[in-house]
Amino acid sequence: MNNSTNNEMQDFYSSHSCITDPGKHTALLDGLPSDVPELVSIVQGLILHIHWAEKYGVFPSDQRKQETNLRAVSRQLEQIKKLDTATLNVSRPLENRLLGTCRDFSVLLCALLRHQGLSARPRCGFGTYFLSGQYEDHWICEYWETDEQRWVTVDAQLDEFQCQTLGIDFDPLDMPAGLFLTGGNAWQMCRTENADSDKFGIFDMHGLWFVRGNLVRDVASLNKMELLPWDCWALSTGDDEDLSDDDFALLDQVAPLTLPDNFSFSDLCSIYKTNKGLIVPPVISSFIGGRFQEVDLTKDCASIF
Repeated sequence: MNNSTNNEMQDFYSSHSCITDPGKHTALLDGLPSDVPELVSIVQGLILHIHWAEKYGVFPSDQRKQETNLRAVSRQLEQIKKLDTATLNVSRPLENRLLGTCRDFSVLLCALLRHQGLSARPRCGFGTYFLSGQYEDHWICEYWETDEQRWVTVDAQLDEFQCQTLGIDFDPLDMPAGLFLTGGNAWQMCRTENADSDKFGIFDMHGLWFVRGNLVRDVASLNKMELLPWDCWALSTGDDEDLSDDDFALLDQVAPLTLPDNFSFSDLCSIYKTNKGLIVPPVISSFIGGRFQEVDLTKDCASIF
């Protein structure tokens, strides 16, 4: 990767997206530490994973569970302050933390890093360390380590309790390659390496269609549209049988451009912007409350549409 491409990529990921922009709550992020472990600790003190809540002894109301549908960091920060008025570097009591998912830990960490001018990006894919032999739907955050010229993979969700429960034997702040698979990794494994697509997913949802959705969401996230795990549009929707040969060819083309060791940044952005099957439209579908609902993204991303 030449210097100009590297600089272009770093500039792109060091500035906020419409999703990570804290907006009117920007001042809340001022004065936070620049040390990544400290920032991860702050994120963990602000968010409680909804699917781990009961293991921590917290039983959220149905109303509180809707916090997982907050896409934009500005809206998340607003709710965080409603729940507890302390500064962000003060760890909240468990019951006062924002309810979220792995995506929210990753997106909020990304926002804190970008606020300090550091290059960061949330990634959508699959974790190999939750269920033995399974590839579990998951998000992590990457940040660029300038001295080492590499992306460092951070799982901000994995606090001490979760590490002990899961038997984690690696550093969540600098994960070894292969423990987290991007959507592109998983797509290639299923398409060219004969991996069993039924091992990729979450709960009772598995299959190549699920891998396809995570690939499309990861491509969007790499283009700074970091949406929810259940947000759907274009090629992230429908049955595999409904896709054309051209659709599969496009996904096969874009998947390698998303791999951690691939730096075809301009190609990735170009393919995303010029293909309706990938680019996020102003109105998408989101699976909320047991059914798909139309969501107008212009409320959070007016500058994009």
